[in-house]
Amino acid sequence: MTGPDWAHRAQAAESAVLGRHLRTLGLPGTRLGVVSWPAAPSHRVFLRWHFWWQAHLLDCAVDAWLRSPDATRGRRIRVIARSIRLRNGGRFTNDYNDDMAWIGLALHRAVAAGVDPRSIRPIVTALLDAWQPPSGGIRWRRGDEFYNAPANGPTAILLARTGFHRRAVAMTDWIDANLHVPGSGLMADGLVPGQPVQPTFYTYNQGSVLGAEVALTRVGHDRGRVHRLVDAVDAELTTGGVLIGHGGGNGGLFTGILARYLAVVAAELPGDSTADRRARSRAARLVLDSASAAWAHRVVAPHGPLFGADWTVLAQIPTRRPVGASDGARIDPSEQPERDLSVQLSAWMLLEAAARLADRPLAAAD
Repeated sequence: MTGPDWAHRAQAAESAVLGRHLRTLGLPGTRLGVVSWPAAPSHRVFLRWHFWWQAHLLDCAVDAWLRSPDATRGRRIRVIARSIRLRNGGRFTNDYNDDMAWIGLALHRAVAAGVDPRSIRPIVTALLDAWQPPSGGIRWRRGDEFYNAPANGPTAILLARTGFHRRAVAMTDWIDANLHVPGSGLMADGLVPGQPVQPTFYTYNQGSVLGAEVALTRVGHDRGRVHRLVDAVDAELTTGGVLIGHGGGNGGLFTGILARYLAVVAAELPGDSTADRRARSRAARLVLDSASAAWAHRVVAPHGPLFGADWTVLAQIPTRRPVGASDGARIDPSEQPERDLSVQLSAWMLLEAAARLADRPLAAAD
């Protein structure tokens, strides 16, 4: 008896998200993701476009191309990248270090599909310059005093992948020293210097830290933090073996990001110790069990499946009830979170992660 066809399911999610959300920016050869469906008027014309959501749209497009490379997918990647830069005023940088890290990661992966590698250089330079000696870490955004995992985690991944290993190691050490909450095993969201760390835990922070730690194992970094964090995610951020969600708005992306980097653990963590095998096995199980739940609770909508923000609850087809308010970097959930592009991207990410792992032999070491 064969298991689920995860590649087919990932392709269905790809077709659904692109069919409902991908639209022209008003110029030939442009495409971005409309951030709601049904689209609010300001979203349809990209007055509200949410930079970091577009970065993850690009990353998902790269996932699909890696799963099944063809000219159409490659061209789509280049068009989305070009459109993000155009809508952002002709550049990929801004005042938010987390935004720049996410787009940098997507662009770095997109180079294989023909995106100009020079597009990444200003991002890497800006993130290197954001480091704050002597205490370390980078701020969430320029001029702010909040140092957080959403900026430091993906930046560490990008720096590790682009060869800045010493800074990436320093950044993961800073995260572990400052944001690891004893007794939990998870990473807190962030801190203001001189104030207590608040034990607020989001799924995507655990994902980005896992991604950074795995990237650094290639240069001999200790794997113990990966083992510890996978165990903590399994114990504290699941319900019935399924990863928890954080609603819509910005939170809609969080758990898909964790799934992406759990798949990285399952596929790329080296080593043959019992702890290594257990981490890979648990990471794979979390991805595949969550993907099974998300698929089981989908509904059929125009262009294909539509997913909920909680993968254990049946999704609802959204209407034109209010979309979430946004103010700068804060993007609130829509009244029906299924309406948010973030929620649909998260499920697409999850299914691409499952497709990546579907045919991979995984040692059962639990």
